[in-house]
Amino acid sequence: MCQDTCKYCGGVNVKKADVIIVGSGLAALQTARELNPELNVMIITKGTRRGSNSYMAQGGIAAVVAKDDNIARHFEDTLEAGRGHQIEEEVHSLVTEGQRIVQELVDEGAPFDRNNDGTLSLGMEGAHSRKRILHCGGDETGRFLIEHFLKTLSENISWVEEEMVFELLQNSEGACIGVKTMNRQGAVHAYYAPIVVMAAGGAGGLYSSTSNHPTVTGDGMAAAFRAGAYIADAEFIQYHPTLLYVDGKTKGLVSEAVRGEGAHLFNDAGERIMEGIHPLKELAPRHVVAQRIFEQRQMGRDVYLSIKLINEFERKFPSISAMCKENGIDLSLGRIPVSPGCHFMMGGIVIDSAGKTNVEGLYAVGEAACSGVHGANRLASNSLLEGLVYGKRLADWINAQKKSISINPKKMLEAEQQSPGRKAAAPFDVKEFQERMMESAGIIRNGQKLEEHLNWLQNIEFGLDENLDALKPEDIGKYFMWVNSLIVTRAALLRTESRGGHIRSDYQEEDDSFWMKRRIVHALEDGEMRTWLDEQVKTKIYA
Repeated sequence: MCQDTCKYCGGVNVKKADVIIVGSGLAALQTARELNPELNVMIITKGTRRGSNSYMAQGGIAAVVAKDDNIARHFEDTLEAGRGHQIEEEVHSLVTEGQRIVQELVDEGAPFDRNNDGTLSLGMEGAHSRKRILHCGGDETGRFLIEHFLKTLSENISWVEEEMVFELLQNSEGACIGVKTMNRQGAVHAYYAPIVVMAAGGAGGLYSSTSNHPTVTGDGMAAAFRAGAYIADAEFIQYHPTLLYVDGKTKGLVSEAVRGEGAHLFNDAGERIMEGIHPLKELAPRHVVAQRIFEQRQMGRDVYLSIKLINEFERKFPSISAMCKENGIDLSLGRIPVSPGCHFMMGGIVIDSAGKTNVEGLYAVGEAACSGVHGANRLASNSLLEGLVYGKRLADWINAQKKSISINPKKMLEAEQQSPGRKAAAPFDVKEFQERMMESAGIIRNGQKLEEHLNWLQNIEFGLDENLDALKPEDIGKYFMWVNSLIVTRAALLRTESRGGHIRSDYQEEDDSFWMKRRIVHALEDGEMRTWLDEQVKTKIYA
């Protein structure tokens, strides 16, 4: 990080970098490590460098490696899972560039699991037509990969940990020139760069049942929205079918790889619940399996994963086994109680092929972005692949740029000072808020509940142009939850069909004649949310 002392600011340090990356997951680290090592790069994260969804990822990376596999199959599997809502050019780039990048990782010694003969061990997951999932450490792919990436980062990369980015700094032309952060004690800092990359992940924390890391509440998406960035496809949220379910609460993810190894789903009456529902049964697309389990639970049935057919379960799935034991599950009985929960956002900040947004100087990558590759439902293990592909693509674009910014010292000084006497704004209880989101904008939705929930949200005493400097740190987190929930609920109400992760009980069919490849886009203009329908065609948003 480049730090200069500004003579106009009474000796206050001006914290500058060439590139600021917000987030610490795989997409953030891939972007950082692919940047020119001569660039001063700063990574800012709300938690720690090991506190991300990527670090928790049990699933693997989908890529064409096997001889009986090919790009066309991976491409078609991705389109089918996403119910045709993708941008096909981007999907093709994902699977082709992804194959090459994964091979480069293999060649550099990334710790992928191997068979006894030294060949790569490939797993099967839902909606894939071939075994193509690479794992690390059995069910600890994320941890192994993040540790590998951390070791390979350039020495020019600096870290700012446990500071939440709550506002994007913009110049008089509206270009993004940096970020404002707040730590847990309420101290505010400003960091400046001509390039800001939003890689802060999704928003699983909006829901009471989620597989996500507790810090993942969509801060990046909300901050970008307030800066004028377009948000699209927010209604498409993936609910993972199998979270460990104990004493009425979900406790953590039970990877799809367990079903890929032969586990099947049954209810407390001993019935195989995926029989006759989908040809792929337990390996159907996630939205299909999640809906089926949800319906069983609505009927008062408990649902279990039978692991009796999986040899050496504890060796193959060490972290899942440990989680089960910590929660009192006796694995010798051969079953794991499960329930669905929020897992992944297919939508997010709209980007072009290089990762640019409609706001100059602002870029997005990973789950925070809406790249067009996932459509209405993400194919299993394509998320880490997306982070690798778009992280490298964005870094390549940045490496070719030359940008400079002008800093207003007065604004910098004001941002560095501690804001005294922040108001207490706690208009809702977080637990109640998450439960309301799960009930009204969760796995199965309907117009009446969505309208009621939207009215409830609109009656909360926040404004879209709220002065966040005046709020306490914990209330800024609540505020971002509120903004993101407004966007999700409004989009879910507007899309009058069921497609992928968006399921409406009052509109149960896909409506291709009106909704195919049409996305709902939101933007903040003059303090008000503007929403419109956009043909989902890939265009360069900012030249």
